[in-house]
Amino acid sequence: MPSQFADSLLTDRSRSTQDSDADLSACVALMRSGSRTFFAASRLLPARVRASAIALYAFCRVADDMVDGGQYGLHQAMALLSGRLDAIYAGQPQDHVEDRALAVVVRRHGLPRALLDALLDGFAWDAEGRCYDSLEDVHDYGARVAGSVGAMMCWIMGVRHPQALSRACELGVAMQLTNIARDVGEDARNGRLYLPRQWLRAAGIDPQAWLQQPSCSAPLQTVVERLLQEADRLYVQASAGVAMLPRDCRSAILAARLVYAEIGQQLRRDGLDPVGRRAVVPTSRKLVLLACAGLQSGWVGQPERAAPPLGAIAFLVEQCGCSPLPNADPASADRSLGQRVEWMLELFERLEMQKVEQRSRGRVAH
Repeated sequence: MPSQFADSLLTDRSRSTQDSDADLSACVALMRSGSRTFFAASRLLPARVRASAIALYAFCRVADDMVDGGQYGLHQAMALLSGRLDAIYAGQPQDHVEDRALAVVVRRHGLPRALLDALLDGFAWDAEGRCYDSLEDVHDYGARVAGSVGAMMCWIMGVRHPQALSRACELGVAMQLTNIARDVGEDARNGRLYLPRQWLRAAGIDPQAWLQQPSCSAPLQTVVERLLQEADRLYVQASAGVAMLPRDCRSAILAARLVYAEIGQQLRRDGLDPVGRRAVVPTSRKLVLLACAGLQSGWVGQPERAAPPLGAIAFLVEQCGCSPLPNADPASADRSLGQRVEWMLELFERLEMQKVEQRSRGRVAH
């Protein structure tokens, strides 16, 4: 698998092919042992995007572990990560495989640093045990830890349109809301609570007392269902952005959207008890959804009128140099002339590298 990614990431001529393959192998291993859903969906991405997505995921995974792993204090971890990003954006990454891989992504795609800074802020919110009183507070958290990733994925696919970026951010937030609903029990056992506390109090649940003795009850189930409904709303809204993506990227994003939404459905089928058990989508069902994503990606269409973006994600779109205008023309999401030229140059580069590899194999055979 790493050799498939080399065409996309092997642009630093001062490093050997073996070093690049080793970096990519390490990044793949991190992703494979982390999010199985993301790993499965990433395999549907074209090689030119897949390599960058894996490198990005690897750095995010390591950063999350640094902030939340206990090896460093919060301020020390944040300072170390900020320094690593400084080096990456200066083109002189520190001696970590994920840093070297991310530096290639930054150089190739011009990835806005503000998106990575927002993600790190979300990790810091976790480590400091921030409380989330309202749904808007939860949206703010989701925008940082997941909406930022949606924007970065959209960016490395070559899409800069504000509506596409807005929908990508909203998809990330929807996925995070699903994660929160699924992991209520696990989070509580770790002393964390992401459900809106206003909702809990309105349902007759004292948040602090519940954290001391987490249990499933009818009032808790109503709160979890409300959060799943909000996630479902955002999944529908975010789906409109799929048509703005390159055709060869749509099935992967649809797959991620369908599988994550299915987690919420599985939670409902399990009786809405996120404390007693963790909802898991069976592999057979995931395979069906992956196939459905492949079919649906061929006929997704753009909406006649764009929905206003979620307020919590507006700053992410603005930090990409865009204004999240609610009524922007989706047709302008097509690639600019400069982007098309860049794509053609990358295609010629890949074809040339393939010819070199073929000639090398021919010499070996003889």
